[in-house]
Amino acid sequence: MAAASVAAHAADLPDRIKKAGKLVIASQANYPPIAYKDPATGELMGLDIELGAAIAKELGLKVEYQETAFAQVFSSLATGRVDIAMVAISDTAERQKVADFIDYMKTGPQFFTLQANAGKIKGVADVCGTKVGASRNTNWPGQIAGWSKDNCEAKGKPAITVIGTEGSVDARTQLKTGRIDVAVQGSETLPYFQTMEANTYVVLGQPLFAQETGIPVSKNEPALRDAVLAALKRLQANGTYDKLLAKYKLQSSAMPAALNQGK
Repeated sequence: MAAASVAAHAADLPDRIKKAGKLVIASQANYPPIAYKDPATGELMGLDIELGAAIAKELGLKVEYQETAFAQVFSSLATGRVDIAMVAISDTAERQKVADFIDYMKTGPQFFTLQANAGKIKGVADVCGTKVGASRNTNWPGQIAGWSKDNCEAKGKPAITVIGTEGSVDARTQLKTGRIDVAVQGSETLPYFQTMEANTYVVLGQPLFAQETGIPVSKNEPALRDAVLAALKRLQANGTYDKLLAKYKLQSSAMPAALNQGK
C-alpha cells in the first residue's frame, strides 16, 4: 500500500521530474543547524538536508543537492537548474513576485553579542548607538534600521549603525574582531552556536520579528509546488517533521506547512 501511495503522489509531478527520477535542491551548507557540513567527513547535514531527502522520498524520487550561491537561487529556479531551494530563506512579499514559497518554519532575527560585551550591552535597550552587523543577503538590515527609528531615535537615543555582512559567519567574525558590537542572526541558529562555542555569545531579548522560512519554487511549475506542499503536509501528519525538528532542537520554530504566508 505504501508503494502504491508513493506512486500515486509521484504521478502528480511534472513529466521532466518523473523522467529524471530525482529532486534537485539548491542548498547552502553554511547555516547550521539548518544546513552545514560535518567537519570531519564533509557530509551534508542539518534540518533542510534531512527534510529535503524526506520530501523526495515521499514523492518517490532520489534527492540531489546542488550548492548554490544565494544570489543565484532564483535564477537557478527560473532556468530549471534546480527544482526547489532549501537555503533557510525568508518568505517575503517581494520574493513572492518571482517564486512561490512553501512555508515550513517560523524564525526571526535576534540580537546577540559576545560575553565580553555583556557588561555594557546588557539587553535590547543597550543596542541603541552600537554597530550592528547582519547579512546583506537578508531583509534584516532594513528591518534593523526600522527598529532603530522606532525604538532608539523616536525615544531620543542614538541610532543603530547597521553594517551589512557577507553572511552569518562574517557577522560572527566581525563581532569577535570588534568591528561590530552586536550581530543579528536567525533565532533558530543561536542555540546551536551557543553549544558549539560555549561561553562566547549572549542572546539579547526575544526575536525582533516573526518570519516564515520557506521553500521557493518557480511560479512556472505549480504542479511541482503543489506536490511538494502535499508531501510536506504528509510528513507533518506522520510525525517525521516533528522528529526532525526535535533532533535539531528547533521545536519552537514549527508551523503548519502553508503557501506564501510571508508579508
